Amino acid sequence: MDCFAALAITGLDLCIACPGKTLSEPGLLMRQGASGLRICLHNAAMPRSSQILAHAAGALPAPGEWQSARPVPLLANLQRLTAPNPGFMTGPGTNSYLVGDAATGYFVIDPGPADGEHIARLWDAARHADGSGGHIQAIVCTHSHADHSPGAAPLQALCTQRSGHSPPIWGLPSAPTARANSHFVPDQVLAHGALLQLQAEGAPQHTLMALHTPGHAANHVCLLLTQDGMLFSGDHILNGSTTVIDPPDGNMAHYLDSLDLLHAACVQHSVEFILPAHGHPMPDALGAIAHLKAHRLKREAKIAAVMQANPAGDPDQWLPLAYDDVDARLWPVAKRSLLAHVERIQLLAQSQAGLP
Repeated sequence: MDCFAALAITGLDLCIACPGKTLSEPGLLMRQGASGLRICLHNAAMPRSSQILAHAAGALPAPGEWQSARPVPLLANLQRLTAPNPGFMTGPGTNSYLVGDAATGYFVIDPGPADGEHIARLWDAARHADGSGGHIQAIVCTHSHADHSPGAAPLQALCTQRSGHSPPIWGLPSAPTARANSHFVPDQVLAHGALLQLQAEGAPQHTLMALHTPGHAANHVCLLLTQDGMLFSGDHILNGSTTVIDPPDGNMAHYLDSLDLLHAACVQHSVEFILPAHGHPMPDALGAIAHLKAHRLKREAKIAAVMQANPAGDPDQWLPLAYDDVDARLWPVAKRSLLAHVERIQLLAQSQAGLP
């Protein structure tokens, strides 16, 4: 993955991305590619200058130690509060994000599990200009897994109890294929391409664009903060691991198609950072997506080769051969994604053979 850094340019270098421009401005924000080429970001929708907390530190603060006691400011209009649910499947915990400011109010993205202390902290973090909490305009769920959406109703109830205001819960309803503990019915359906906006007189506008990205879950949605080039990826893209695709609600063909959709959206909106539901922010959004897709297809090719070499086998027999580079303790989880790959491999074979 390409690294991302602020470089002070003292020479007169040619900007290879913008013909005719030079890289003579001191402190110009650059991307340093693996090839060594320096590419300026004249045309990138980086976070608005007014939203960057400390320009000397770069667009986003350096990652710190994980904790759940207080929100972490990432931009002037963006905070992360990690739920106290660390574990094998959740890593350091589920990241809830607050987008907005004291003037506009806030969107809460992925309120997480129904943990009373976490819900109270989300309330407190969404502050009015006078410092009081609860300035929540809407609650948005990327999908309905148990570590993402169960906190929505308790947070809404807390808002109603303390302020009389009931912010709507946005998302997509769970599909019939979802497990019982992932049943979810939002107040408002968040259709693909829908825009949620926060604005107040004299204050910056904050807009979330919904992108329907099935694959990890049939009702998965990613969210793009259009003014600042930030992609909230939910569980579709994680930092430090690959997400589990668990059929039938999970679907590998849909997952890969959704990666292509996210790639196109990041190009169109000059997105530089991915904010996952688990793990720290990821720079070089396009590089991260390309790396993830290549990893998935490499694994699928290995599974297909194992299936071809063992045509009479079954998933339990293919698993240790296709995931021989993975700790055996992880095989029960890996088997879910293997089943999703097998489903896609078989569908592709049927299509190539001209079968319905």
